[in-house]
Amino acid sequence: MFELEVRGSFSAAHQVKGYPGDCAGVHGHTYLVSIAIRKPRLGKLGMAVDFRRVHTFLEGVLKKLDHKNLNTLAFFKKHNATAEWIAVYIHQEMKRKIASLRSVTVWEGLNDAVTYQED
Repeated sequence: MFELEVRGSFSAAHQVKGYPGDCAGVHGHTYLVSIAIRKPRLGKLGMAVDFRRVHTFLEGVLKKLDHKNLNTLAFFKKHNATAEWIAVYIHQEMKRKIASLRSVTVWEGLNDAVTYQED
């Protein structure tokens, strides 16, 4: 089994509605996103996936979030704009392009991260 990782980043503003502290106000982060893909075997070229193709898909998803106030986007009008829900959003978007997607990890800064994967 092969597990591959592709990373990207974006900067965005958000607020965590209902949070009893500073995060309730609008503030920003530079998010690092890592996606993991699992493949049981290699293709004819000896690659599990084409990294360039995966980067193109990921960049397309992250472009929808980059330099936005996340709370104004349709998905985050229904879900609080936390790192957890950002990971779910990215997972849903990437799963449409990559069936073998295993997980999405979102870092909110250098020290804090959340990973989402379907059961």
